[in-house]
Amino acid sequence: MRRAREVELALGPRPDGVSLQHWLYSEIRAAILSRRLQGGARLPASRDLARRAGVSRGTVLAALEQLAAEGYLVAVVGRGASVAADLPDQAPEPPPSSRPAAASTGARLAARGLALIEETPFPVAAPSWPLPAFRPNQPDVAAFPLDLWRRSAARRSRLTRVDLLADGEAQGYGPLREAVAAHLRQSRGIACEKGQVAIVASVQQALDLLARLCLDPGDAVWMEDPGFPGARLVLAAAGARIVGVPVDSCGLDVTAGRRLAPNARMAYVTAGRQAPLGMPLALDRRLELLAWAEAAEAIVVEDDYDSEFRFRGLPLAALKSHDSGDRVAYVGAFSKMLFPALRLAFVALPGALVDPFAKALSLTCRYQPTAAQATLFDFIAEGHLGRHIRRMRLLYAERAEALRDAASRRLGGALVIPPILMGLDTPAFLAERRDGAAIVRRAAERGVEVRDLSYYAVDRPAPAGVQLGFAALAPAAIDEGMARLAQALEEVR
Repeated sequence: MRRAREVELALGPRPDGVSLQHWLYSEIRAAILSRRLQGGARLPASRDLARRAGVSRGTVLAALEQLAAEGYLVAVVGRGASVAADLPDQAPEPPPSSRPAAASTGARLAARGLALIEETPFPVAAPSWPLPAFRPNQPDVAAFPLDLWRRSAARRSRLTRVDLLADGEAQGYGPLREAVAAHLRQSRGIACEKGQVAIVASVQQALDLLARLCLDPGDAVWMEDPGFPGARLVLAAAGARIVGVPVDSCGLDVTAGRRLAPNARMAYVTAGRQAPLGMPLALDRRLELLAWAEAAEAIVVEDDYDSEFRFRGLPLAALKSHDSGDRVAYVGAFSKMLFPALRLAFVALPGALVDPFAKALSLTCRYQPTAAQATLFDFIAEGHLGRHIRRMRLLYAERAEALRDAASRRLGGALVIPPILMGLDTPAFLAERRDGAAIVRRAAERGVEVRDLSYYAVDRPAPAGVQLGFAALAPAAIDEGMARLAQALEEVR
């Protein structure tokens, strides 16, 4: 990889009584020893350095010559001076006045800051690659049509208009929002127009803004129990009082929600595919939920959660498709459809929230990068998104069957995997009571990553079992991972 080798050099003020040459020498030496200037970095030309420092070129040359004589710099005719790879001594201790303050006297976090950092279900550092079996929630990025994306990006960069270099709309690039609205009308049955759509960085960002717009501290929010921790934690960090509402084979138990918190201000649901158990929300429950939301003047946040990848039949209509009272905010992410690093998502908003949401976006993040949005629009408009989703449905369906087959052969009934109708992962229920945390630890020792279903619990115990991701794994990797998981299960009784 080519790197810029010449550096910008920041210089501190010259202390009283210190000569210009000694000041310049000391500043460059300190920058080298503290590693602000790395080995091989080329210093600015002496004329440029003299102009920036406000000294004569002779002063600069004298300071550089002294540093070169002491081994800090290497001078090459025609190329100027560069930092030596091997330094003559170690970095000196910083003076007391510049040492970092002790942790106890550092910045104090506010209560909402502490809530934000209490826990996160997402990696802070980049995760390991290649992915281990059976990390949940992972699409197969190796199957993404990268050449088609490169072509779209290259063509867009050549055709970029001047206006696309200026500020963009807070709600997002207009043609992309129109394409998203069309996609939702066709594949989800949502009566949605471009003006209702906003482009965001992630579902998490949409949830955070919706919570800040619609909830006061202490307001109750219905949360599926078990349910998606990413939603629960970001809503709680916004000051919501989380109320775990049980789920059964038909999805969220709305009657239980009415009993637990009849006046809740928001409900979060994964209606198309419940996270983590996988069942869709039944039609009667959908209508009951919408009737409650209208009576309580509450907002329902519907998270798409992998509903695109339905292996049998057509994709299910969204809860929002029944939303005659205009109470549902529908959120989805391109990160799972395409690749996680894209960091683009969307929300289809109730009419009353369109202007407030746009203003909140403008204040907090302005807008998402227009170039990436334009490239994504081209990718959709040329039909690549639709073809990619159809191809991945077939691929993921094959891998779901490979997972169930490997479990049947390898596990001897220790885990019960229900039919997998959609998504990137599946729950696997323990046939007999075992320590889920111990299974997770033993599996990790064998290079296998599973997630205990208790991780998704809110107010009541989750079913005994683990979550298994399969979409990013070839059948051979699935079989090998299942063999290792079988060993872990044997050791936990």
